[in-house]
Amino acid sequence: MTLVFYISGHGLGHASRDIELIEALLKRAPGLKIAVRSSVASWVFERIRGPRVEVTPCETDPGVVQVDSLRLDEDETARRAATFYSTVDRRVRDEAAVLRRIAPALVIADAPPIAIAAAHAAGMPSVLVSNFTWDWIYAFYPQFDSIAPGVVGTIADGYRHATLALRLPIPGGFESIAHVTEDIPFIARRSHRPRAETRQALGLNGHRLMVLSSFGGYGLELPFERIAADDLDVVSPPRQPPAGLRYEDLVAAADVVVSKPGYGIVSECVANERPLLFTSRGRFAEYDVMLDAMPRMLRCRFIEQDDLLGGNWRKSIDALLAQPAPAAYPPVNGAEIAAEKILALA
Repeated sequence: MTLVFYISGHGLGHASRDIELIEALLKRAPGLKIAVRSSVASWVFERIRGPRVEVTPCETDPGVVQVDSLRLDEDETARRAATFYSTVDRRVRDEAAVLRRIAPALVIADAPPIAIAAAHAAGMPSVLVSNFTWDWIYAFYPQFDSIAPGVVGTIADGYRHATLALRLPIPGGFESIAHVTEDIPFIARRSHRPRAETRQALGLNGHRLMVLSSFGGYGLELPFERIAADDLDVVSPPRQPPAGLRYEDLVAAADVVVSKPGYGIVSECVANERPLLFTSRGRFAEYDVMLDAMPRMLRCRFIEQDDLLGGNWRKSIDALLAQPAPAAYPPVNGAEIAAEKILALA
């Protein structure tokens, strides 16, 4: 049996959680094969690539145009969406032809709507796994309809064909498929390595606070020498962490994670019970939902961008660490639950 995953190329969070889900699926179904179609950088999938997992480049959606990790270009986002969806009929036909060739039992989308539309055109069931839908993201921008007329409706029409939608925490959208939507817990990466072992592998002596500066694939220029002068050991993850460490090991080993709020980093701070110091990330529909939900899920605190970019972190970090932890962290077994539901449907 084969499953096909279509994974959004916007950031790394979609791919990160889907890798967890793919591993859960492979573990439960020894004869299963996975085909991944995505524009995410190929190195992201090295952990799962092999005889049972094939990764093929594919432009699945236009996403959001980022200037850097904290700034986005709303108008260019709309223009790219308009260009992408001007050829949506051809894209759906092409992907339907690909699906007929592969002949999967099921198509999983996180969260490109053309995957759902192509599965429908090929006569195949599909599952949406996400915490948001792209029509909801785009409708947030008042100028979007004038720059990209009809695109929001086209996306909603694509999602309407989903056989099932598995909605992750901190959600937005899903109105067009509310009748097939089920809520599941976080899908998140959890570290199984002792914190002291990770710190030792990083060459840290444990006498200073370890701060993980995590701003994803878009990057951010920060004054690390200024930050370190406040008795902080700052780790900024490279593409491949040293000594076989995984990104989730860095999260678990940190005293504080500094980032922008997004599903990926919030879910991994929850999974590894780490506090999050966060800053604003531009006008993004998900941001306000995050602000409302985060205080109930983990220790978190806002830092102004001027202080973040100026390296004035210590005061905010000390205040964050003085906050109490939540009475209970949300469950993070979403990969296991989603895998069971997907295999049952397949």
